[in-house]
Amino acid sequence: MIQTTLLCLAALCGFASAKELSLKTTSTAPPVVQAVRTTAYTHTESDHIKYGPRSAVGTPLRSGTVRSAAADWSVFPVGTVFQIQSDPSVYVIDDYGSALVGTRTIDIYQPTTNQMNLWGTRNVNIRILKWGSVTKSLAILGPRASKAPHIREMIGRLRGQES
Repeated sequence: MIQTTLLCLAALCGFASAKELSLKTTSTAPPVVQAVRTTAYTHTESDHIKYGPRSAVGTPLRSGTVRSAAADWSVFPVGTVFQIQSDPSVYVIDDYGSALVGTRTIDIYQPTTNQMNLWGTRNVNIRILKWGSVTKSLAILGPRASKAPHIREMIGRLRGQES
């Protein structure tokens, strides 16, 4: 089931191929990260209007079965795929925000202000289906380093994770 979901996800993600999203079968379940703080955002907020309904990776923000989410990429690298327990949707980290840097907060994309407000702030349990890529995070953030301090902060933390 997860394999099928990820293959479908790969078709929807402009930045990852099906091969990159495939999971290796293991005898242990993916880790659960408990009490992750989540907030919500929408593309019509004043600080997102200049970007329109597009993510930091350049793809349209998604709100269907596969949903966009933003995070500090040094905590949840770009391409991280997860599920919120008790929610059948699959979320992909494809965006970031200055208020998220230095936190474990995940910002869930909502297509309307009303849906954003209904989400509010929630502490949830998430299950990581696939960790994203430090290398891809750095490749996207590198050219943007001169634009803002929060980007430079993520780059510094990501460089410390390179192996």
